[in-house]
Amino acid sequence: MEKVRTSVAIVGAGPVGCTVANLLGVYGIEAMLIDRSEDILPYPRAVGMDDEALRVFQIAGVAEALLDDVIQNVSLRMFTAKGELFADIRPETREYGWYRRNIFMQQLAEATLREHLTNYPHVRMRLGSEVSALRQDEKGVTLTVTDRDGVQREIEAQYCVAADGGRSTLRDLVGVTLVGNTHPIKWLVVDVRNAELDAPYTALHCDPRRPNVCIHLPFGYRRWEFMVFPHEDAERLVDDASVKALIAPYVKNADDLEVVRARIYTHHSRVADRFVVGRTLFAGDAAHLSPPWIGQGLNLGLRDAGNIAWKLASVIKGQADPGILVSYETERRDHAKAMIDLADTFGRVLMPTNSVKAFVRDVFFKSIGSLSAVRNYVLQMKFKPMPRYDRGLIVEAASDTTHTAVGRMFIQPEVEAGYRKKVKFDDVLGPWFAVVGWRTDPYESLDEETRAFWQSQKAVFVRVERSRSGASRNERLGGTSTTLCVEDLENALEPWFQQQGHTIAIIRPDRYVAALADPFSCADVTRVFAAKVGAKDHELEEA
Repeated sequence: MEKVRTSVAIVGAGPVGCTVANLLGVYGIEAMLIDRSEDILPYPRAVGMDDEALRVFQIAGVAEALLDDVIQNVSLRMFTAKGELFADIRPETREYGWYRRNIFMQQLAEATLREHLTNYPHVRMRLGSEVSALRQDEKGVTLTVTDRDGVQREIEAQYCVAADGGRSTLRDLVGVTLVGNTHPIKWLVVDVRNAELDAPYTALHCDPRRPNVCIHLPFGYRRWEFMVFPHEDAERLVDDASVKALIAPYVKNADDLEVVRARIYTHHSRVADRFVVGRTLFAGDAAHLSPPWIGQGLNLGLRDAGNIAWKLASVIKGQADPGILVSYETERRDHAKAMIDLADTFGRVLMPTNSVKAFVRDVFFKSIGSLSAVRNYVLQMKFKPMPRYDRGLIVEAASDTTHTAVGRMFIQPEVEAGYRKKVKFDDVLGPWFAVVGWRTDPYESLDEETRAFWQSQKAVFVRVERSRSGASRNERLGGTSTTLCVEDLENALEPWFQQQGHTIAIIRPDRYVAALADPFSCADVTRVFAAKVGAKDHELEEA
C-alpha cells in the first residue's frame, strides 16, 4: 500500500480545517488537508462571523480577501408577536480590531480559504479521499484513506486534526463521545434569492405562534428559519408551496421567490468528552455542536483552529514539548460549553411557544429602556462570555486580580508604525510570539539567557509610545535593531496597560496574553513561561 507522509494531517476541508491549514501554512509547517468530497457545497450554511474569528483569519493573512464577500456590522433586531421592535443589538466595540457581528456565506468563504492555500507549497489538499481507519502511537498517526480512484493509501503524520464535522468519522474511530442534549423541536431552514424586503439586518420574530429568524445575506440571498411543531409533516413543509406560504407575510413577492434550499434541521447542544486523544485533536463540529441562536457554532471552531495551529507548529519545530497539546482541551473545552449554554438560554428566552412567557419577556425588554446599564449590557452583547483561560499556557502572578488580562485576548487598536503608516496592531506583531512594552523596550529588560529564549522562539519585540510623543517628526518612531516602535494612535493601549498595572505584555500567536510583567520581572516571567512550554533549545531554570 502506498504511503504518503506529512507533518499534520487535517481531516475535513470545511472552514475550520481550511483555517488550520492556512495557519500552518503561515507557520511553515507541512500539512495535508483531506476531505471525502471534491466539491464545496453550493449553498449557504454558516452565516455569522464575529470579531474573534476575523482576527484568526487576519493572522492567517486571509481576512481582507474574505471581507470581499462579507456584510460588516450587521444589527440583530428582535420583534414581538405584534411586530414591535423591542431590541436592536449592534455592538459598537471594535476592541479586537473588527466588528463583532458580520454576515457571510460559507461556500464563498471556503472557496477563498482553499484558494489561499495555493500560496503554500508545503500544504497539500487531497480531496475525494475518505478516511476508514486510524492508528496512532507515541511516534505518529496513520490514516487509511480511499482515494477517488478507489485505491487505498496510508497517510502518515506526526499529528492529526479532526475537523470532519458533526458526524465525525474520526470521533467514532478513536472512541470520542458527544455529551449533552438533542433538542426535540426541529427547524425549517430556507435560503432564497430575490426576496423583495428592505430589512438589512438579522430579525428574530419572537412570535409564539411561529418563532422564526430572517437573515439578510450577501448578494441578494436571504435566510428564514421557522420552528417546526411536533404535529407537522416535515416533508410537506420543505415543498416550495409550503415554504412560500410561510415567507409570504414578510415579503411582497412570495410567488416569485427563488428557493435555493429548504431543509429540516435538529439542534444539538453537545460537547465532546475529550478534545485530545493521543496525537489526534478534535476541532469545530467534531468537538462541539451548538444551537444557532447567538451565531457561534462556526466561530467556536475558528477559535479552536487558532488555538491548535500555533501549538502544533511549536511542537513540530521543536520549540515546545508535545505535552503542551493537552492545554488545547484545557483552554477550549470549558469555553465551548459556556457558549453552548448561552445559546440554549438565548433560545429559551427569545423563542418560547408559550404566550405568557413571551408576554413576560416583552415586558422585561421594554422595561430595560429606562435602565441604561442593563440596556447597554444587552444591546452591546456584553452577555457574551469572552474566552478566559485560567489554566494552560499562561503565567498569572499571585498579585494579579480577577480582572487581569492574562488568559484573555489582547486588544487590537490601530497604531502608527511609520510616518503616516496606519495599521492594525497585529500586523506589527506578526504571526508569532510578541513581547510588547508600554513606553519601555522589553528587550532591554531581559538578561542574556532570556533574550536567547525569545530569539529561539522568533519573538518580535515592540515598544509602544504615546501618539505624537516625540519633540519632532524626526524623533518619532525611533526603533532599534532589536525592537520595533509604534505610536498609540487611538490612545487605547495606554489605558489598557494602566488598568493592568504592568508595562510589559507577552502575547501568544493566537493573540492571548500569556503573561504580564515589568522591566524588573520580565526575565523571571520569561523563565516561568519557558518552563510551561518545555522549551528544549534553551533550558531555563525557573526563578
